[in-house]
Amino acid sequence: MKRGIRTLYYISVVISALVGLWHFFVPWMFQWYDYLPMQYENLIVGIDYTNYCFSLLLFGLSVILILLGKKALAMNREVICFYFFLTVVWIFRACLASFIEPWPLQPIPAAAIGQLIASDALAVMMIVVSACFIKEIRRK
Repeated sequence: MKRGIRTLYYISVVISALVGLWHFFVPWMFQWYDYLPMQYENLIVGIDYTNYCFSLLLFGLSVILILLGKKALAMNREVICFYFFLTVVWIFRACLASFIEPWPLQPIPAAAIGQLIASDALAVMMIVVSACFIKEIRRK
């Protein structure tokens, strides 16, 4: 596998893992609970469960793909399937940010714009790597 694709592979899964790790702390960083009435404890717990499960799955899958990177780059189809799934997750996130339901610019416009650019860039990187995987699989 070409060096550039290997580099893109590792950059994409490391960024994905960092986003998963960062997401554990998002509720406190952006003070989510300040916007919710405390009497809606079920809503708060539901939001926490969704955030923690998403964070753990994104972080965990990304770390597994980092650890299995050599197998993916050696064209192990099972590992590549997991990379494809992560690619679809990021494509879906990029589509949400770009077309379906863009993040509101208020209260922090830079955060909204940064998320849009970062999710789109990561999705494009992962599409490039996935396309190279598909091309290589078809060749063999």
